[in-house]
Amino acid sequence: MKELLEYILEGILANKSFVVKENTEDGRLVLKVILPEEDMGIVIGKGGQAIKSIQNILQIKGRLENKLVYINVESSKTN
Repeated sequence: MKELLEYILEGILANKSFVVKENTEDGRLVLKVILPEEDMGIVIGKGGQAIKSIQNILQIKGRLENKLVYINVESSKTN
C-alpha cells in the first residue's frame, strides 16, 4: 500500500522530497505523508479533491486486501 501511495505522489509532485510512513493503529493502516510545505497544496488540491481521490484509490486497494486505509498529510516545515 505504501508503494502505491509513493507511486501516485511521485507522479504528481515535481519535488520528490517526501516521506511515507506506514503504521497500524487499532486494525487500521495509517499512511503518514511528510512533505515540504510548498507541496501541501498540490497533494491536498482545491477543496481537498486531490487527497480525496488518492484516499479513494487506496481504499479500493484496501478493500481487496480487507484493510481500512487512512492517509495523514503533514508538513516537514523545512526552514
